[in-house]
Amino acid sequence: MLHILGTIIVGLIVGLIARALKPGNDSMGLIMTAVLGIAGAFVAKYAGIATGFYKEGDPVGWIASIIGAIVLLVIYGLVTSKRAG
Repeated sequence: MLHILGTIIVGLIVGLIARALKPGNDSMGLIMTAVLGIAGAFVAKYAGIATGFYKEGDPVGWIASIIGAIVLLVIYGLVTSKRAG
């Protein structure tokens, strides 16, 4: 249970940093920000494995997680802007 709570807290921190670094208005709540950060870490891990930066089972670093979250924010922005327009 503590591991899951730690993952959520780290995901929230990563999501908040990614939202602060990416320019533009990314209006989403804290839950979506935490999900964004957690998903960003998964994207970074699988991209790192595919490119040879990480081996299976290696932990993903903070910077890679933030970059993964920024990539997801850009994709989220593209999807929501097409839906709104």
